[in-house]
Amino acid sequence: MKFAHFVATDHQPSTPAEPRVRLAVISDTGAVFLDEILEDAPRDLQELIERGPAELDRVRSFVETSLAHGVSGEPLDGLVHASAVLRPPTILAVGLNYSAHSQELNLKTDNAPTIFGLWANSLTGHEGTTSWPAAISEQVDYEAELGVVIGRAARDVDAADALGYVFGYTVVNDITARNIQYSEAQWSRCKSFDGFTPTGPVVVTADEIPDPQDLHISTVLDGVTLQDSSTSHMVRSVATLIEHLSGSATLLPGTLISTGSPGGAGYSRDPQVFLTDGATVTVSVEGVGSLTTHCTVTAG
Repeated sequence: MKFAHFVATDHQPSTPAEPRVRLAVISDTGAVFLDEILEDAPRDLQELIERGPAELDRVRSFVETSLAHGVSGEPLDGLVHASAVLRPPTILAVGLNYSAHSQELNLKTDNAPTIFGLWANSLTGHEGTTSWPAAISEQVDYEAELGVVIGRAARDVDAADALGYVFGYTVVNDITARNIQYSEAQWSRCKSFDGFTPTGPVVVTADEIPDPQDLHISTVLDGVTLQDSSTSHMVRSVATLIEHLSGSATLLPGTLISTGSPGGAGYSRDPQVFLTDGATVTVSVEGVGSLTTHCTVTAG
């Protein structure tokens, strides 16, 4: 199944409160909103995950029954995506998990994974606009990544069992201000500007991705392909990362893990290529989807 969050049509943009979102399953006919077919529908994907596997089974059954009885999904045109992942207990990112990327950035791939946290304010949705001031960075880069959403509490998990703890997968663009990355000893701030972690357009349940290590991954910036690789080139697999991370802390349901980016970053190119005012960047993962972000650079 494919789950997505959309901004509710009754939300008024001038309202200072956070926009209300609705959880939908994406079918062949469009978006099937769970609050229209289910009593006590989960308000978002995080709540669905926290309710456990039985809730996913209930949702799947009601959606299949509804579609069989003629319910049509709402056309996606005109709907506004919110982040495919909302309210995650933690966002963990993995650096230097493709050797080509670590080499091009002139950074060493250590014996253990490079792990850092991302801030929740950075989450945003497919087809959204991310803006930042030129005064802070004119070296903003793209990074296509496979996102992993944990489905049940994972602690001391063996790699052989690790994929059984995955709820699903999404696409992440780990947008990065390179000048800040190379001027500070940690990587969280340079990747956590507002809107610097687009996710989506959907979260695909794990049963639809039999092997997360065999997926094409790419980036297209203004029509030009700049990253073109496969998750098979990860230094450490999804299962190995879950084993490593769960060895020191419980990965709570809904945790998002962004698993690293392949080679082709703009910083390493000659001449360098960065996200600029008016640019459109699309990052894609085979079987999961394509995530588009529009860029605005402000003078402030």
